[in-house]
Amino acid sequence: MIQKFSFYFICALLFVLPKALIAQQGYKNPILRGFNPDPSVCRVNDDFYLVTSSFEYFPGLPIYHSKDLVNWQQIGHCLTRESQLPLHKAFSSGGLFAPSLRYHDGKFYVICTNVSGGGNFYCTADNPAGPWSDPIWVGIKSIDPDIFWDDDGKSYFVTQGNEGIRITEIDIHTGKTLSPERLVWGGTGGRFPEAPHVYKKDDYYYLLLGEGGTEYAHSATIGRSKYLFGPYESCPLNPILSHSNRMGQGNQIQGVGHADLIQAADSSWWAVFLGFRVTQPYSYYHVLGRETFLAPVDWPKNGWPQINGNGIINIDMQVPTLPLQPFEEQANRTDFDTPKLGYEWQYLRNPVSSNYSLTERKGFLRMSASPFTLNEPAAVSFIGRRQTEHDFTAETSLEIVSTKEEEEAGLTLIQNNTHHYDLLLKRKGKRFAIQLRVVVGSLSYLAAEELIDEPKVRLQVVGKPLNYTFSYFNTKAGKFVELKSLDTRYLSTEVAGGFTGVMIGLYASSNGQKTSSKAYFDYFDYRVSKP
Repeated sequence: MIQKFSFYFICALLFVLPKALIAQQGYKNPILRGFNPDPSVCRVNDDFYLVTSSFEYFPGLPIYHSKDLVNWQQIGHCLTRESQLPLHKAFSSGGLFAPSLRYHDGKFYVICTNVSGGGNFYCTADNPAGPWSDPIWVGIKSIDPDIFWDDDGKSYFVTQGNEGIRITEIDIHTGKTLSPERLVWGGTGGRFPEAPHVYKKDDYYYLLLGEGGTEYAHSATIGRSKYLFGPYESCPLNPILSHSNRMGQGNQIQGVGHADLIQAADSSWWAVFLGFRVTQPYSYYHVLGRETFLAPVDWPKNGWPQINGNGIINIDMQVPTLPLQPFEEQANRTDFDTPKLGYEWQYLRNPVSSNYSLTERKGFLRMSASPFTLNEPAAVSFIGRRQTEHDFTAETSLEIVSTKEEEEAGLTLIQNNTHHYDLLLKRKGKRFAIQLRVVVGSLSYLAAEELIDEPKVRLQVVGKPLNYTFSYFNTKAGKFVELKSLDTRYLSTEVAGGFTGVMIGLYASSNGQKTSSKAYFDYFDYRVSKP
């Protein structure tokens, strides 16, 4: 009996053990998919927390939690109140730039710049899920701030100036500056030295930068000094992270840089950083925005950090990981049957709360039309979520209650207020028109139109790396009927400019008219192909 039990136990162990080992030997990049740039990370015991930039979107600065640095779950936003985040005058790719997330003496700190109003600030919280304090403003003009605490307890703001990285002592309780800004290092000579982080290790101060601009020549470089204010010696391995070389030229991941380093409880070092996935290798278009990637770091005592050996990162990372602890997969479908939207949904700028309701009609999102349009840097009636993969299907069902032909509601793919594709429903005489509108810079035109008899329609967009296909559900045919396919590159950052990525949104607009029109959205379904 004992022999039989031992046989089955060994067989079970042989079956389970290889899977467990494989589970710890690799992961897929990016770790945060879709528009999630400028990552900053901190650790508290066995928990990791991470923040990314959000620019003109509200709520601001998403906060993520992980147990293994690979699997992440959003637990909230730092800035959830209008008093914390004035975005009324935020232009496209304005608002919140380059946050840092730190933990010190039992308190969490998020440090950031609102370039559209207020400048540099930090907020504090006892719990990273919130609530977070109102901003404590810091009178420093340079951007991309970080906080560093030295061994003597003094607090320093580390920022990006035009000529390089500056360090300023501050009063951590009030935000008041206690010293002038001092230029400490200009980097290795790449343009736009930015995204500074200071670490103290082995009696050295290490200063990590992004250089080269947040495009294809982006990189991470590092210097060190025995003194906080320098002089800083450049690492002989610089850049320690870059794809702007021959080894990285055919990689689907491009523009890597703006990194932050973290040490796990097992003493291993890791880097989180931004990059973007181009639509296909050797293409120069990306639509998903800058995303968050992960790589191991070798950092010997008294030595220099090396990111993934040679500074080159892959989608498929075959490296040892921390013990993986995945979260439950989130539902792809939103049925609008709860009193609050999920964390994945965001507004453009500060929302007019009366324009939205999840309780007026059970199981529907009611959106009242705003006089603003998607072409304006204003608080249009809009909610959106990130496009996270090149291959996806997004679908919604809406009913418009409207008396004027100017009023519209629909589904949009928006990169910014000058580049978006809108699949919409509006009144046209005694009937209703489904229209596909293209806005690309100064060009705006109708790419397709179909008339229907009812003010209700199901809309769908299917994304592929090189095109978006727009369809509506034809009730007579009993299936989705294609209106037209459009090229993805006209929504790419290379064409549209800016720092965000494509958001898939629901919106309602009266195009400048005084109106009482409403749109009722029954659901939103977002399905992606497994990477």
